[in-house]
Amino acid sequence: MHALLVAFGLLFSAPAWSAHGYALWGDMKYPPGFNHFDYVNPDAPKGGELRLVSNLRLSTFDKYNPFTIRGGAPAYLSQLMFDTLLTGSLDEEGAGYGLLAEDVTVAPDGLSATFRLRREARFHNGDAVLAADVKHSYDTLVGPHTSPAYKTMLIDVDGVDVVDERTVRYRFKRANRELPLTVGGLPVFSRQWGEGKPFNEVVMEPPIGSGPYKIGPVKFGKDITYVRDPDYWARELNVRRGTANFDRILVKIYRDNTARLEALKAGEFDLMAFYSAGDWARRVNGKRFDSGELVKGEFQHKLPTGFQSYVLNTRRPLLQDVRVREALGLAVDYEWMNRQMFYNSYTRVSGLFGNTSCAASGLPSAEELALMDPLRGQISAAAFGIAYTPPRTDQPKDPAVGGLRENLRRAQQLLAEAGWTVQSGTLRNAQGQAFVLEYLDSNEGGARVVTPWMRNLEKLGITLRFRPVDFALYQQRLQKFDFDITTIAYAGTANPGQEYADLFGSQAADTEDSGNLAGVKSAAVDSIISLMVSAKTEAQYRAACRTLDRVISHSHVLLPQWFAGTHRMAYNTWRLERPKVTPPYFRGETWAIDTWWARNPPGTR
Repeated sequence: MHALLVAFGLLFSAPAWSAHGYALWGDMKYPPGFNHFDYVNPDAPKGGELRLVSNLRLSTFDKYNPFTIRGGAPAYLSQLMFDTLLTGSLDEEGAGYGLLAEDVTVAPDGLSATFRLRREARFHNGDAVLAADVKHSYDTLVGPHTSPAYKTMLIDVDGVDVVDERTVRYRFKRANRELPLTVGGLPVFSRQWGEGKPFNEVVMEPPIGSGPYKIGPVKFGKDITYVRDPDYWARELNVRRGTANFDRILVKIYRDNTARLEALKAGEFDLMAFYSAGDWARRVNGKRFDSGELVKGEFQHKLPTGFQSYVLNTRRPLLQDVRVREALGLAVDYEWMNRQMFYNSYTRVSGLFGNTSCAASGLPSAEELALMDPLRGQISAAAFGIAYTPPRTDQPKDPAVGGLRENLRRAQQLLAEAGWTVQSGTLRNAQGQAFVLEYLDSNEGGARVVTPWMRNLEKLGITLRFRPVDFALYQQRLQKFDFDITTIAYAGTANPGQEYADLFGSQAADTEDSGNLAGVKSAAVDSIISLMVSAKTEAQYRAACRTLDRVISHSHVLLPQWFAGTHRMAYNTWRLERPKVTPPYFRGETWAIDTWWARNPPGTR
C-alpha cells in the first residue's frame, strides 16, 4: 500500500486508510517494515557514559516536571524520558514514523487522526501505554498549569476520544495538514504520575514516561545522571535501532561560559557545542586538543536558518511607529561586526524562513498578491515590493558617503518623519521626551556584542542602555513582556504552522508567557496565519507562508541578526565514536545523545 497521501488535498477525496507514519506533502523516505534509519549504526554497542554540560542557561533546576510554567527542569529530560506517538527522522523534513503508535489513520475529510498503540509499549513502571494515558497527557497539556504555547499550538484540536484500550482518535475543528504530526509529537506520560494531584503540584515526582532513560543519581545544583532502561520497550524497534547507546548520560551544570570551557579542557566532560565565534576561534585549545584527545568538529547541516533577532516590544510607546523601528535597524552594522568580532563565521538572517521553500524572494507572486490585496491598508506598503533584505554597510549606493553613513542618514530621515528631532543636542519628540531605550540581557558578556549598535544609535541621538539581570529575573520579565529590546534565537522550521499564532497572533499578544514577545497584534497577520494553517494544497501553503515572511519582515518588529551554517562541537575522540553518516537535519549535541556511542565501553553488550 502507498506509504502516505501524495498531497494534503487528497485527504478530501481518498478513503481513510492506515500507514506506518505520516508526511505533510509527499511520499515518506522510509517504507513500511524498514530496518533502521540510514544515519545510525544499527550495531552500535550499548554501554559506557556520555558526560555533557547543560545546554540551558539555568544555573540549577528545581523540578522534574518540564511542562509546568514555574521553575526549571533539568536539561534533556523531555527528550530522554518521554516517547511520542510518532517520531521524526534526522534526514527528512515534515514526516513522522510510528513509535508508540504502530499506525496512523487520517480521515478522508482531514478532520481526525486515529492512532493504534503498540501492544508492547510500556511505561517505566511496567504499565502498558494505553489510549487513556494519551488522552490524559493531552488534557493535561492544554490545562491551566502548562505553557500557553500548548493551547495555541493545539487550538484546532476539538478533543480526544478513547476508541478502545489501545486506540485513540484526535478530532480537529478544521482540516489542517500539520495536526496529525503535531498531536503525534506530543509527549505521553502515565496517569499514575503525580497520583492524581493537580499538575502544578507535580514537581519533584520522577516522571513516569516510556522513553529510553530514567532519572539516576542527582546532585542538586551540580549535575543529574540519566540511566538507560535495560528493559526499554522499543530498543529493537526500527525507529529506535542504533539509538540510546549510552548506559549513563551525566549532565553537569556550570554557572558561566568560562567555567564550562575550562572544564572541557580539564577533561570533565566529553562534548560541548559552541555558539561563540570568539571562543571557537581563540579559546578552544590546550594540551588535550594538541594530543588529539579532544577535537574541534564543524558539521554542515541543512536546517532552516531560524530568525535570531533583536526583538522590539511594540507594547512600548517609543517602539510603536514602524519608521522608528526601521531606523533602529539601519544602525546595525552587521558587516563590521562579522568581520571584527565574529571571524566571518556567520551569515545574516534575512527573514523568518531562510534556507526553506517558505522564504520570500523578489516581488510577490500572483498567488501571494491574491492573499495580500484584500489586506491593503492593514499591512506595510513595502510588503508589496521586493522581499526584505537587511541593510548592508559594505555595499554603499554612494561610495563617497559610505555604507553606514548612508544608512544613518536614512535613519535620521525616518526619525524626523516620525516626529523625532534634535533639540538642544538630544533627540526628542514633540512632547520633549528623550529617546531612551533599555536592552535586556541575562548575560553581562552580551554587552560586547550590543555595544557597536549602541554607539551607532548614539550618533542618531538615541540612548540604548544595557541592562544585565540574572536569568530567573530575565525569564520573569520576558513572561510579563517587561522589556524594550532583547535578543531571541527563534528556531526555524521548513513547515511553519499553528505555532506561529503563538509567535505573532493577536490573542498571544495579550497572553503572558506566550511567544509573541514583539506584541504583534494585527488582524491581517492573524488572517495570513489562518490561511497558512488551513491551506489545502502545497501551492496555497507556500504562498501563505511567503506572505507571512514579507509582512513580518517589513514590519521591523524583529531586527535580524545572524546564523551559522554549521554546528560547532568539541568532543573526546578517545571516549566517543559516531556514525559514518551525518544527517542533514540534526540539532547540536542531541545528535550525539541519540546516535553516538562509547568507545570500547566497559561491559559492552
